[in-house]
Amino acid sequence: MTERDAQWSGWSWTTLMLSSLSIVALVFSAWELVENRLFRHVDYLTLHYLYITRGIASSLLLALWAAWYVLRQQRKSEEEIRLSREHYRRLLEASPGAVALYDSSLVVTEWNRTAERLYGFTKADVLGRRLPTVPPDREPELAERLRRLRSGEPIVVAETIRRDAGGAEIEVQLSLLLFRDESAHDLFLEVTEDIRERTRLRQTLIEIEKLTSMGRTAAGTAHHLNTPLATMLLRVQMMRDRRHDGATAADLEQLETTLLFCRQFVSRLLEFTRRPEARKQPEDFGLTLESVVSFLEPSVAARGARVEMDVRPVAGAKVFADKNLLEVLFTIVLGNALDAVPDGGCIEVRCSREGAEKVAVEIADNGPGIATADLPRLFEPFFTTKGPGKGTGLGLAIARSVVLEHGGTILLRNAPAGGAVASITLPVWREGTAEAA
Repeated sequence: MTERDAQWSGWSWTTLMLSSLSIVALVFSAWELVENRLFRHVDYLTLHYLYITRGIASSLLLALWAAWYVLRQQRKSEEEIRLSREHYRRLLEASPGAVALYDSSLVVTEWNRTAERLYGFTKADVLGRRLPTVPPDREPELAERLRRLRSGEPIVVAETIRRDAGGAEIEVQLSLLLFRDESAHDLFLEVTEDIRERTRLRQTLIEIEKLTSMGRTAAGTAHHLNTPLATMLLRVQMMRDRRHDGATAADLEQLETTLLFCRQFVSRLLEFTRRPEARKQPEDFGLTLESVVSFLEPSVAARGARVEMDVRPVAGAKVFADKNLLEVLFTIVLGNALDAVPDGGCIEVRCSREGAEKVAVEIADNGPGIATADLPRLFEPFFTTKGPGKGTGLGLAIARSVVLEHGGTILLRNAPAGGAVASITLPVWREGTAEAA
């Protein structure tokens, strides 16, 4: 019983006693008045009965008064308790956090609607049972926090992991509060808030900061690489001017093409922060695709994989595009396919024409495919299905940007037989029309 309850109980008993004394005094005064006026000359026996009747009447009246007063106070107290419980329940349900009240054994005694929505457990599922949202590997962590609360440390606010009814882990911000009930039992009030979106944004900011630092480093590296690359390219061109047999000449031509690609790539790194306009011109779609596949041959060979390619359906077809951006597009999509295939896997590059206005390429792999839940988010910046340190989540976002800049479309889907398929379409160049557009 609280001090306020004890004070209220004392006032109630005092009021009851004073009111009872007042009733007794009133009854006796009225009875004396009636006796003095009507029964002054009665005999002793009659007077005796009158005194007995007065006592019985007073007792009955006091009993009725006391019963009415106690019942009224009881109803009043019950109404106050009911209103207090309703107020407490409304506050509990209005809480934006998921509230769970449990004892030292983690047996739940309270559970609000926010907790039902966040974790998927109804109130009936958890009341009287052990808290089901704590993963087994997090139970020692929670036990340590409860111990710290008992030792008198302030409210614990920390980030941790909880799990829902489906077993999925949820990143939450946890607040804990200790209080004791009337039986001096320890109870713990846990309030959790879903911070998955906050964590994702924080990771995005970290990635942005990392990429900014990488950009500065790449710019410096590109600046230092530009001179030796130009020197190597000049020497290869000088070697090509001399007479060589057919095999040597082909190797030198391939080496020169690769060096040109590297030099252009370094130049684009230097121009990255200035975001120059794309330098578009008619480019052979099939030859550009073959060039990128050739550039990736060492990586394909290192995985023991193979690339099956057929560009005959688009032979001679040209697109109005920036060659470097087109190469970046194909490099990203083919690189993702190479990451997806197992060792010894296969990548199919299938080209086709969509009428006279468009060219298309499908790049299919025999990897594990794409999770259904991930399909809508594949082109989001910083979203990646690769492990830590294996991807920034920017590749497909850049690829989509390049395709849209060239008036095309890109789509990723799962193949019925397994693996993923990336479909890219671009408009065919017509002399005198693409430049104007």
